Amino acid sequence: MRLGDNRVLARTELPALLESLMSRGYRVIGPTIRDGAIVYDEIHAVSDLPEGWTDEQDAGRYRLTRRSDAALFGYAVGPQSWKKELFLPRLRLWRATRNEAGVAIDASAPEATSQAFLGVRSCEIHALAIQDRVFLETDGVYRSLRERAFVVAVNCGQAGGTCFCVSMSTGPKVAAGFDLAMTEVVAPDQHYFVVEAGSERGLAVLADLETRPAGPGELAEAGRATDRAASQMGRQMDSGGVRDLLARNREHPRWDEVAARCLTCANCTLACPTCFCSNVEDVSDLTGQHAERWRTWDSCFTLDFSYLHGGSVRKTTKSRYRQWISHKLSTWYDQFGTSGCVGCGRCITWCPVGIDITEEVRAIAESEAGRGTA
Repeated sequence: MRLGDNRVLARTELPALLESLMSRGYRVIGPTIRDGAIVYDEIHAVSDLPEGWTDEQDAGRYRLTRRSDAALFGYAVGPQSWKKELFLPRLRLWRATRNEAGVAIDASAPEATSQAFLGVRSCEIHALAIQDRVFLETDGVYRSLRERAFVVAVNCGQAGGTCFCVSMSTGPKVAAGFDLAMTEVVAPDQHYFVVEAGSERGLAVLADLETRPAGPGELAEAGRATDRAASQMGRQMDSGGVRDLLARNREHPRWDEVAARCLTCANCTLACPTCFCSNVEDVSDLTGQHAERWRTWDSCFTLDFSYLHGGSVRKTTKSRYRQWISHKLSTWYDQFGTSGCVGCGRCITWCPVGIDITEEVRAIAESEAGRGTA
């Protein structure tokens, strides 16, 4: 076997994939059902996967429903992203303990674990690459976890109601950034995966499994699956000129309209796979003998996030929403050379009032076109 070869893995061989990963010391994280949603959690067996389930998504709406088949990855994406496993929601930076000699400082990083991410979508791989640009050179904990992560990607066979990865050129088929990539094919009389290794680590795992070369018919079925997902996009965005569009419209009246609806709840930023705002908190016990400093997730939608001496810089809902969408789609290019959006649609689905980032961009673009602005 060589990198890039397409192999067929029978559905009955999937337990062997999990066993191979766990035997190599990986903690396998994958999709499972909890609290009425598909979330990422530790996987011990194939039975933990959401077999026969799919998700229905729209602005401010998410529901699980039964499929007509036994697909294991027949859903779009849930409320969580893989960033929670790498850019940890809570990270202790140091702790201090008073002793007879003075104060002892412990700034040791938590032990990094080896994790295998099962079911990573193409948009999420692009999100990981974006977070890599932010953290790989600046965050030792992130770097250590990322280097130990084994990525098992799954090409999308269906899109969600809020997906727009085609518009962002981030899916639905993975192109790079994986150790193994699988396409699930479910037919009345067969259920298999077309698998490709993208790294030497992936090849080693694939060698543990019973596979065979993929034939033309199986490759065609896998291609039809991703083509179907590409044709099902629930949303679209004209991403070509959005960077300059938002830069030209800092005072557009649409910001007031969206602010009238926005709750500044920060759901969009917490669900987003690329947002990386954080805060630092110092805590101590009642005796004064022990203190700790923690880094925690934060959001540009909170009033305190832009607090400087004398008060918050962005006091209004309008300014905070404008900051988020302008950074995500415009000034992110200045920092990192790409858009900060991968088209996963989570911010639309999990907004309590159904604010749609694609609709906000479209409204500003149409307004500008009506004014005859080039």
